[in-house]
Amino acid sequence: MKKNWWKKTMASWLAICLLWQMVGMDALRVRAAVSVSAKACVLMEAVTGEVLFEQNARERLPMASTTKIMSTLLCLESGDLDRTFVVDSDAIHVEGSSMGLVEGDIVTKRALCYGMLLPSGNDAAGAAAVEIAGSYAAFADQMNEKAAALGMQDTHFVTPSGLHDPEHYSTAYDMALLTAAAMQNETFRTICRQSTAQVEFGNPPYLRWLQNSNKLLTMDDTIVGVKTGFTDEAGRCLVSACVRNGVMLLCVTLNDKNDWQDHLALYAYGFDQVTPTDISFPTNWQQTVVGGATETVPVHAETTLCVGTTGTKLPDFTYVLEMQPFLYAPVAAKQRVGTWKALLNGRVAAQGDLYTSEAAAVAPISEDSKKSFSFWETIQKKWNQLWKRIPRFSA
Repeated sequence: MKKNWWKKTMASWLAICLLWQMVGMDALRVRAAVSVSAKACVLMEAVTGEVLFEQNARERLPMASTTKIMSTLLCLESGDLDRTFVVDSDAIHVEGSSMGLVEGDIVTKRALCYGMLLPSGNDAAGAAAVEIAGSYAAFADQMNEKAAALGMQDTHFVTPSGLHDPEHYSTAYDMALLTAAAMQNETFRTICRQSTAQVEFGNPPYLRWLQNSNKLLTMDDTIVGVKTGFTDEAGRCLVSACVRNGVMLLCVTLNDKNDWQDHLALYAYGFDQVTPTDISFPTNWQQTVVGGATETVPVHAETTLCVGTTGTKLPDFTYVLEMQPFLYAPVAAKQRVGTWKALLNGRVAAQGDLYTSEAAAVAPISEDSKKSFSFWETIQKKWNQLWKRIPRFSA
């Protein structure tokens, strides 16, 4: 009897020890998966803004050329991207990385955006700043206004390129907020994901190739950007974005000697934590139609909204539609009519285009409208219509 009791006790202890070891090893594996060499970093779900991992994420640090994310976004939002102009001579005479601008070169803003995001051209950032705002200082004001609008509470910009200045700083968290906004811009997404690109500039302009300094693009085909950076004071800085199963995660590391591998490890960890979840848009969106057989047409978003969730509770989005007050008939199906924005906790979490779901034909002409009226008959008719709309009040 005692022998059986002893065997059962030992078996129980062995099972407990084995289970404890397995739990401990799993915990160690998780810790190892998210151990990074960065002074500061953050891993964020791009739409919801949920932080999946952070390390000194709110510490103010220099961010080097990742600054150009903001400079490029402002350049894209300034419009008129393909108008040519001559670069400012003083603006392009800056130290550090370059897209190859020389005095007298003719460029476009679009070419400068490629120059900022791919070879990290300080000359491109300077030329864009002066063209958009007139001076570095005025452009810095625009950068800081945009930062405030995006909720970047621990950020201050001084230079358009990210060259070191004691008053030029941000945080890993703030840079993730900026990147989440920038990646909603279709042109920004298109540019930052290219390993190489051919752009035209010079005097006269001619085509030439630019190389992206972001090696992650060739290390993992799910990486879709975003920007590298380095100065002696900031160390190696890297902002990246990765899309798997429709979910986008953003990673920011500041002062990280092992940034390529750290980003890949963080994505491996992060995508294990989230579940791809499709968000259903409201089905009652309508646009008014004037002169149509119907008074309204239904409208819909161009794409589905997929987010990475870590729990059962779905994000509670508020939607804002930006459309003209009305459309004139006839209206075609799949006609672009405006944009939608999904707001979450006051932040624009996602946005896209709106399209009509159905067509709306011109309303048939009534017999009354076919009649010809004299000038005074027309006045009388309009007056009667107006009189019917005047509210009546009883004593």
